[in-house]
Amino acid sequence: MRIGHGYDVHRLVGGRKLVLGGVEIENEKGLLGHSDADVLLHAISDAMLGAAALGDIGQMFPDTDDRYEGADSLELLSAVADRLAENGWHVVNIDSTVLAQKPKLMPYIEQMRENIASACKVSFDAVSVKATTEEGLGFTGEQLGIAAHAVCLIEELK
Repeated sequence: MRIGHGYDVHRLVGGRKLVLGGVEIENEKGLLGHSDADVLLHAISDAMLGAAALGDIGQMFPDTDDRYEGADSLELLSAVADRLAENGWHVVNIDSTVLAQKPKLMPYIEQMRENIASACKVSFDAVSVKATTEEGLGFTGEQLGIAAHAVCLIEELK
């Protein structure tokens, strides 16, 4: 068994849709990035790749490659799960936290968990998604961006 940690952050800007955990969320601002900028799925992808010592999301899907411009991060996460399987690993569980002052994410958490479980080919109960504010402090508290942390436990395929 191995464990990996992932972290990602993107700036909030006007004119972009907000996508977290593969769910489009109504908000006046969205996240800026080369792909759909889904910080939650990017952090989970990095946790998975890190656990397997397979690099990181930037190496696997470089922002210099036009193929990934506007990419759906659920598709990228599924490709990460496939890469793990190709290297003899599978996900045991994922625990993640989104740091955002707003919008409130509770109404979307179940769908995020379903999306992540499906992309990673694990059961719903193997995926945890939590959300917290930072009480108005820092860049997330000031609504300049959204961040996410994730940990992932993997084990060798039998």
